[in-house]
Amino acid sequence: MKTIRVLLVAAALVAALPGGASAQRRDRGPDSLGADWRAQSDQARGGVQSGQLVPLSRVIDMIARRVPGRVLDAGLEGSNYRVRWAAADGRRIDFIVDARTGQILSGG
Repeated sequence: MKTIRVLLVAAALVAALPGGASAQRRDRGPDSLGADWRAQSDQARGGVQSGQLVPLSRVIDMIARRVPGRVLDAGLEGSNYRVRWAAADGRRIDFIVDARTGQILSGG
């Protein structure tokens, strides 16, 4: 019972802070993925499900066969995927890939 009371008091104190817990989240700065990352993910998922876009996983596999390394960041930009890649030899490569065809347009 005492533990529950302590938890309730702590929750009330956090809620009483100016802006509540959400103020702490805003103070950390912008989201590193960009403000619209969720909308881009939803758009890409819908495109893949409808058969209009190549799955990003297939694009990443194709790049990995071409240039050994690992993905740093990837996302849909307009009608293209942008894949930031850390090559095994230490280079950072930005690949631009047509999201509809899977063709690498630039990079590598």
